[in-house]
This record gives sequence, C-alpha cells and structure tokens, in this order.
Amino acid sequence: MTQAPHEARDTPRPPAPGGRRELDLAEARRELRADCGRCVALCCVAPMFVASADFALDKPAGVPCPNLRGDDRCGIHTELRGRGFAGCAVFDCFGAGQRVTALFDGATWREAPEDAAGMFGALEVLRQLHEALWYLREAAHLVPRGPLHDLVDALIGTTEGLAASDAATLADIDTASYRREVGDLLADVSAAVRGPGGRRWAGKDLVGARLRGADLRGAELRGAYALGADLRDADLRRCDLLGVDLRGADLAGARLDGALFLTQPQLEAARGDRRTTLPAGLARPGHWSVDR
Repeated sequence: MTQAPHEARDTPRPPAPGGRRELDLAEARRELRADCGRCVALCCVAPMFVASADFALDKPAGVPCPNLRGDDRCGIHTELRGRGFAGCAVFDCFGAGQRVTALFDGATWREAPEDAAGMFGALEVLRQLHEALWYLREAAHLVPRGPLHDLVDALIGTTEGLAASDAATLADIDTASYRREVGDLLADVSAAVRGPGGRRWAGKDLVGARLRGADLRGAELRGAYALGADLRDADLRRCDLLGVDLRGADLAGARLDGALFLTQPQLEAARGDRRTTLPAGLARPGHWSVDR
C-alpha cells in the first residue's frame, strides 16, 4: 500500500473557499500528509491484519503483506477493494511513515532487521501523534484567540515536541493518557463551536440507523458507530464527527461542509455521490457514485 492512499485534505472552518484561513490550515498540515515515496512500506508490514470485511487474510504484526512487492510497492494497489482489502484503501498514516523512515536515516526493515521492531513501534506512536496534530490544528482554526485557543496552542507545542523525539523516547510515551488529554480538549473546542442545542449522540450505536434527511446540525456524534447508516441528504454542518465509524454509511446528498474533525479515511470508508458537500480540502473518493 505504498502508493499515497490519499492526497491531503484540510478541514477548515467554513469561510469562503480559498480564503486565507483555509490556506493557513493547509500549510499547517503539510507534513501530516502521507508521502509513500519517502517511506519504506511500513504500513504494509507493521500492522496486524485480521481476516474480515476489511482484510482478506490474517497477517501477523511485523510480517510483510503477501501483496507487497520487492520494490516496496503494493501489487494490487488499484484493486484493493475488489480483492478484499478495503482496510488498506482507507488507511492513512498522517505522514508518520516518512517521518519514521527519516528517523532511521532511510534504512529499511529489510536492510536493517535489527531495527525493524523499533521502526514498527515508532510508527504506531507517531501515527497517533500526527493524527492528534491533524485535529489540533483544525481546532486552532476553529476557536478565536483566548484561553481555549491558548490551551490548543500549548498542546500543539507539546505534541510537536513528542513527535520530534528519538525512537527510545517515543517508545516510552503513555499514548493512552496522551489521547485522553487531546480528546478532552477537542471536546471543549467542539462544544464551543457547536454551541447549545444539537443532539448528544457521542458513542451511540447508530449501526444501520435510518437518518435520511435528518437535521444533525451542531450534533455531537464523536465515537458513534454509524456502520451502514442511512445519512442520505442529512445536514451534518457543525456536527462533531471525530472518530465516527462511517464504514458503509450512505452519505449521498449529505451536507458535510463545516463538519468538525472529519478525515479522509472516514470518507473513503463511506459511500456518497456528487451531491455530497465536503469540507474544503477533503477529496471526493474515487469509488463514490457520480449520482445515485
């Protein structure tokens, strides 16, 4: 899966498309974009796969995927979904892969097997740090200058410092505690941006839910399970979508412009069409229907 799965995408606050604020966010997120040409196929080796709807086979952690070629490129990259590897099609390392490769001076797990475990461990931690930076930099653009903005800026600085650590330091980071800290702050940002009202469905089981045409403006859906949900023509502006599982969800005609904390992998896992409106900088997935 070493071809870049997706081009970068920004999720700015809704001012006019192409505005200065969006350009600033795109610049702030530049290093959080996967560049597979500067990586050594770490995502095809480090993670564990479990045979499921997302992966066609079991693969132990640290073992190369059988589809990985000797040149560190995926042999079925253009056929991932049809060959049962939808999980690979939606994966995004948020730029962690090339950072780990640089951390080990460009050495590959093939050339330096003694460093492989360190590379794989660093990838796991750095991906979490980079994903957090993706959200935090959006948060910094969502809230005005003031105490909350200062807290976001401070945590961005802390996260950047952690991400610049050596492999040994990365291995000692308490990622669970760190993620709780980030999640709590993002929840405060979400509440400030969404304002009063809106549904409170955080963590809710929405599997297969019939929400066609629903007004979900300002709703809190973070962490909800919306697999296969019918969200056609739903209005999701100012809706907190952090961590929502949208696998197989139908977003045809949905209003996603202005949605909070939406990522490209979530879109890639869902279905939509040309009527679906997206936050500026997010790409319409190639597998979406033109019209349905």
